[in-house]
Amino acid sequence: MVLNEQDYRLIAEIQDGLPLSRRPYAEIGQRLGLSEQQVIERIDTLQQSGIIKRMGIVVRHHELGYTANAMVVWDVPDDQVDAVGEQLGSQPCVTLCYQRPRKLPHWPYNLFCMIHGQQRERVLDHINRIVASQGLEQIPRKILFSGKRFKQRGAKYQ
Repeated sequence: MVLNEQDYRLIAEIQDGLPLSRRPYAEIGQRLGLSEQQVIERIDTLQQSGIIKRMGIVVRHHELGYTANAMVVWDVPDDQVDAVGEQLGSQPCVTLCYQRPRKLPHWPYNLFCMIHGQQRERVLDHINRIVASQGLEQIPRKILFSGKRFKQRGAKYQ
């Protein structure tokens, strides 16, 4: 796919996030001289072609009072990682769950799940409940509470 000047302008408009308004695509379109429908269709085309890999949302959980946030890292046998990932990802308190390669010999963990909470004890209770209810007692894990916040943002395109 060959990008045109309008595509570059559209990508520049959305890479720092959509406007916080009732109709963000209409607002973007107004700035670019496009209709709301044209903006939506062009973003869809850019996604279908792989130019835009994904669109997501960054929730600033800390500002909402979720300051006890833990990444639980698991050393799951490779033949069980999909099933355990499904189990973890289906838990209401798990906000993110994904697989990554191990970095042996120092990092044996291959499955990661994030649990956001307002109180550290509640997060630990969630983790203990998941372990017990899902039969995960034998799977080695570490609980890593956040110590520092980093700026969250989407991809930047040049």
